[in-house]
Amino acid sequence: MPSVVGLLEQRECAARRRVDELREEADRIQAELAVAERDWNEWVIACSRVGEVLAPGDGDVAGPDVSVDLPDGGEQPVPAGASESAKSKSVVPMWRAGLARSALSVDYQRILRVLADRDRLGRGPFSCQEMAVCFGLEVVPAKVEALRSKAKRMVARGWLVEPVPGRFTLSEGVAGEGAGL
Repeated sequence: MPSVVGLLEQRECAARRRVDELREEADRIQAELAVAERDWNEWVIACSRVGEVLAPGDGDVAGPDVSVDLPDGGEQPVPAGASESAKSKSVVPMWRAGLARSALSVDYQRILRVLADRDRLGRGPFSCQEMAVCFGLEVVPAKVEALRSKAKRMVARGWLVEPVPGRFTLSEGVAGEGAGL
């Protein structure tokens, strides 16, 4: 009959082998993950660079707080002949009567369009989570907060109002301009 100490040593040895095998597998997976993350990062940079090159405008550069991730890349055609054409990643101007919506970047125009549709249907204020769903974005804190930041900026500049905390609708002047969104 084997000794208790001998059985314990056998089990310890088997457990140590298993730990070593798992560590080797974890190291292999970590190395694969690092390569995959580097590859992904290069694609993100490539998409960003192509977006910068293809973006309408004259190369204006704005701060990082003025862009939003949209599933279609955020690019939409800009109406020809607009006196104040939309520039990708542009700053939100103060709203004033007669200011063309094309003065906003396509991202902000999209928010206005969704809120105008909701207003026409008589559904009341819209939350940022609901906007994220409309835009096909994942409803995760980063995406929702990016939209909330945009909406708050539009409130501060007179395009939207926030009648209830966290819910947004068109301001009276913007809504009164008609359905030309």
